[in-house]
Amino acid sequence: MDTSAEQLHQGKFNIKSEKGDETRLFIDLDVCAGGECKECVIQCSYNYHPENNGIISVAELATYYLVCRKCEDPQCVKSCPQDALEQQKEKDNLLIRHNMLCISCKTCSHACPYGTIYPENVPYIVHNCDFCLDRRDKKDEPLCIKSCPYGALSLKPKDIELPENTYLAGDNLIIHSTHWEREKA
Repeated sequence: MDTSAEQLHQGKFNIKSEKGDETRLFIDLDVCAGGECKECVIQCSYNYHPENNGIISVAELATYYLVCRKCEDPQCVKSCPQDALEQQKEKDNLLIRHNMLCISCKTCSHACPYGTIYPENVPYIVHNCDFCLDRRDKKDEPLCIKSCPYGALSLKPKDIELPENTYLAGDNLIIHSTHWEREKA
């Protein structure tokens, strides 16, 4: 299953930063959850993201990256009767859900000893944001960044020094969130 999962993720989410553009998409989850934003109005230029599922997938992936404990012996994966969950050992034990296999039985939620696996938060393999990597213009930022009225998104150099509560996620994403701290979990 490793090769098919890699192909479905199109190499866009690797925990160890080895490749990618010279910039990363930065998302500030504190701004998104701060209360000002009643409904996400961010626009997406990707044709295959109807109703802006691109930025929704980024927010889901970022949230999930921060809350999942990435167990060495994942009970959620073992409990799935359809083998819809896969833990990618080579990607810091990241869980992915194969949506064509998932029957929404929620067995994974019940099996998680930490109560952090919510089926709605485990990333599906559909509607993945492609970070506009092949459509970025050097002088023009992606539409999602331009259309966010609260500044929750921006492009940051991939080699910046990370401030407190800021995490690298894969090759193309930087997450800021003070609502949950990985070290104290």
